[in-house]
Amino acid sequence: MTKPPTKSAVRKRANGVESRRRILDAAIEVTGERGYEGTSIAAVSAKCGLPPSSIYWHFKDKDDLIAEVIEQSFQTWLAAVRLPGEEAGTPLERGVAMAAEVAKSLVEAPDFLRLGLMLAMERRPQEPRGRTVFLQVRDIARQKVTEVIRTLAPGLDEQAVRTLTTYAVAGADGLFVQREILGDGVDLIEMFQLHARMVYEAADRMAAESGGRHPDESRQELPRTP
Repeated sequence: MTKPPTKSAVRKRANGVESRRRILDAAIEVTGERGYEGTSIAAVSAKCGLPPSSIYWHFKDKDDLIAEVIEQSFQTWLAAVRLPGEEAGTPLERGVAMAAEVAKSLVEAPDFLRLGLMLAMERRPQEPRGRTVFLQVRDIARQKVTEVIRTLAPGLDEQAVRTLTTYAVAGADGLFVQREILGDGVDLIEMFQLHARMVYEAADRMAAESGGRHPDESRQELPRTP
């Protein structure tokens, strides 16, 4: 029979979890201020108040730490990518509501996208693990957007879905970068809601051009009685 953990073991584990959280929180602050190149273990150590040896106990190196920051921030973002049910309104209203939640999550935890875009646009002889992690989670995000488009605009063919997915993701990136440049001068939630409407209108046009039904078209007009 397995013995229950001792109080000292539980306390040690709790301290380890707390230390890891402090390190990640500090890394998020440092990378937000200095970017990837300006981030160092020494800077993270100074920010969190833990010695470098504690950081190296949890993370192999800076790149391992940055990769974990991206992964955790992505999970926060991913939790917001939930399409409201049909009771929330029309497909357009549901898409706009989801876009607002996604934007809110990026305002509160922007690190996965901020650091990820920074790393994705750089080329190094040895690719940082953080870049690899970002490209992986990026693919998951793209799949989620594709699923949403298919749900809200079932009349689209696969080529149109791929085109709209690319447009939706690229537009979201651009809005995020614009906010990074201008700061609070850009209401990211409002911009994402506008972007969602434009994507929906594009889906509407594509469906009409291909002979598909409008996503809001829930019933056909009944023939008039003579």
